Order: sequence, then C-alpha cells, then structure tokens
Amino acid sequence: MVNNILSHQEIQHKIKRIAYQIYEANVFESEIIIAGIVGGGLNFAKKIQAVLNTITEAQITLCEVSMNKSNPLTTGVQTSIPEEEYTNKSVVLVDDVLNSGTTLIYGVHHFLRVPLKQLKTAVLVNRNHKKYPVKADFKGISLSTSLQEHVEVEFRPENDRVYLTE
Repeated sequence: MVNNILSHQEIQHKIKRIAYQIYEANVFESEIIIAGIVGGGLNFAKKIQAVLNTITEAQITLCEVSMNKSNPLTTGVQTSIPEEEYTNKSVVLVDDVLNSGTTLIYGVHHFLRVPLKQLKTAVLVNRNHKKYPVKADFKGISLSTSLQEHVEVEFRPENDRVYLTE
C-alpha cells in the first residue's frame, strides 16, 4: 500500500520555506555551507541552494557529505570540500529523511571536529523514531509512523513526491 504524503507542489513550498528559515538564521553571514548527505539529502540540498541563491547575496557553497549509511564507522565521513573551507563558517547539514538519526549524528560529529560559527540540520521529513539525540532545526514535515512503515522521497523533474509504504 502506498500513501502519498507530499505532492510536488507541497515539496516546492517546503523547500522555499526552509531556505528562508536558513537565510533568516544566517542573515549576517557572507557564506553559508549547505552540506548535503549523498543520496536524497544531496538532492534536497541542491534544491535549497537554488532557492538561497535567489534570496541572498551570501555565497552558498554546496558540500557533498558521503558515508556508509548502514555502518558509518566503517568508512567514516568524507566531504567534497576540505575542512579549512568550512572552518569558522555557518554549516547546514541536510538530509531527506530523519529516521533513526544515525546518518545525521555521524554527519554532525564530523563537522564538530573543527570550529564552526554554527551548525544546523535540515530535513524534508522528520519521522520521530530516533536512536540518537539529534534534532532537525529546519524540517518540512514531521510524521509519526510505525516502525514497519517506510518513508520514500523521490526527487524527479516536475514530479517530486514523498510517500509512505508498508
């Protein structure tokens, strides 16, 4: 069974709202690092970056964050830009779904190895099934789901969608 949660238009609205929230939290920054976790998080980060580029003069730098999502300890966390490029900057770590919190907590841990102005997190869907004490500072929607249900996010040209499957 498939249960549609967000339509393309609703997702576009949430992306715009999150981008404005990020801008408001960084209004005096000359550069904002948008760090997207490879996969849905990176796709979501690119969409946020595109909106931010239209509403602020700040430089919006996209950083790809990669890790083994099922076992982040095996490979660690890698970023597409060196640490010195985000040191003492404002960073927003972005993923599509906050489920157990494993991916976000390891991503947060990686960025905390250097001094930052601030570190925030953004997700499109917050599932409320966390194993770790990590929260989304900016979120599109919060869902209370059963552990048997799965949230799927698809980013496709003119057909983005979020749906729930069992």
